[in-house]
Amino acid sequence: MPGLNTSLTPLRFLERAAEVHPDKTAVVDGDRRITYAELAAHVTRLAHALGASGVEVGDRIAYLTSNSFEMLVAHFAVPLAGGVLVAINTRLSVEEVTYICDHSGAVLLVGDAALLEPVRAATFATIREFVETPGVDGDYAGIALPYAELVARGSDAPIPWSVDDEDAVISINYTSGTTGRPKGVMYTHRGAYLASLGAIHHEGFDIETRYLWTLPMFHCNGWCTTWAVTAVAGTHVCLRAVRDDVMWELIDNEGIDHLNGAPTVLVTLATSARAHPLKRSLTATTAGAPPSPTVIAAVRGLGFTLNHVYGLTETYGPYSVCEPGTDWDTLPGDELSRKLARQGVGMLTADRMRVVRTERAADGSLIDVQPDGVEMGEIVMRGNMVMKGYFNDPERTAEAFAGGWFHSGDLGVMHPDGYVQLLDRAKDIIISGGENISTVEVEQALASHPAVREVAVIGVPDDKWGERPKAFVVLVPGTTTTPDELTTHTKAQIASYKAPRSVEFLDELPKTSTGKVRKKELRDAEWGHAVVRIQG
Repeated sequence: MPGLNTSLTPLRFLERAAEVHPDKTAVVDGDRRITYAELAAHVTRLAHALGASGVEVGDRIAYLTSNSFEMLVAHFAVPLAGGVLVAINTRLSVEEVTYICDHSGAVLLVGDAALLEPVRAATFATIREFVETPGVDGDYAGIALPYAELVARGSDAPIPWSVDDEDAVISINYTSGTTGRPKGVMYTHRGAYLASLGAIHHEGFDIETRYLWTLPMFHCNGWCTTWAVTAVAGTHVCLRAVRDDVMWELIDNEGIDHLNGAPTVLVTLATSARAHPLKRSLTATTAGAPPSPTVIAAVRGLGFTLNHVYGLTETYGPYSVCEPGTDWDTLPGDELSRKLARQGVGMLTADRMRVVRTERAADGSLIDVQPDGVEMGEIVMRGNMVMKGYFNDPERTAEAFAGGWFHSGDLGVMHPDGYVQLLDRAKDIIISGGENISTVEVEQALASHPAVREVAVIGVPDDKWGERPKAFVVLVPGTTTTPDELTTHTKAQIASYKAPRSVEFLDELPKTSTGKVRKKELRDAEWGHAVVRIQG
């Protein structure tokens, strides 16, 4: 009967947690301990405060903050006020932050003092007010309006924890892109709700969960874990900077049993001087690049349970999981590691992944590759865990969904058991420490140096970060420069983590007969022909 269904929204997760478990600790941030009743009350006040500050339904609110109580609050307060959250990568340059704010049309920018100060001098098209969040000690640097004063504009009047349209946008997450300009990926209330349920199931969250925020909350809204852990009334333990000593201290003192992150986080934990066998089970969910067999052995030896997932910003973070078979425990170590490196199968709330050929059927439909683990094609996905589209970009949205499926741009194979394995990245994206780096963007930054005639950038293997950028440069005749000078120049143009870690000078770049750079030759020389590159 009509009217019996209500719209799906992760806002309901906090309402329920506060109703059922009001005194349960929801957030640990430094010395602060916040219960679910207090979290819900704070979210309500901030939502009212945003309305009192002129925020209207559909307005975008940008956050430039580290993992903190305030960043977690934003995931509920902004949509509760009818707004759309734009969580910005804290490692971006001033120019990149400005572009995202302008492109999204954000009306408010909330940020940590150290992150907000450099961007205050920039000219923004739509930002009306800057708000400074408190440090872990509760102090303010006086950069902008103190967060406490913003919250003070609100009230405790109840607000329904519901939305009229579950297909309404709850957040916009910006990708790195391959053209140097990021795309705004729109998440819906329904998609965030279902992606959260998938995370709960596959990561094993429950009311006893004590989740360590090693993954940035700005990255795909923390793979929707901001909402998922709240749904089970687990405890969020904030981590503002990934440091091995702090992570181990929190693991030991806060009883951490779950964390997410790129393989570099696992490397940092496993190689720490404080590393030791765990006293309790800890599930580490990893993606961004495959953990090496050495890292897998190291973390499992410490007592970690490894959970390998795969996805993109366009798929709410993880879309598939390398779900172990019932007989995998009996496999030899090397064979198990190879299986764990695969991208696996669609999550419980996702549709089945496909690997398709370039050519189409006569009716325009996509054609699957043979499930033989040999024939390579493109990974495509669809369903509730795929974005609504790119914000203000209908052309690229239509291109991404050609044939009715989202095209990942990643190339892989389908194994006979239905598990997908990625073999290459059609878009040449470098994934370093879980962050996407566009080779085109890095090449353009390098090419702006007067001594650079031609340049090609690829990802090369790195034990800590999975991959790192390397540049191959041809100089303008008669000019000279050094790798350090080029790296410094690049860091002045784009975020420093995107700059090449090494630069090699060549007399000429390998090219095809049509003038295209043969990047495969460069990659083969760096990775070796026997090495298979896999994205997590």
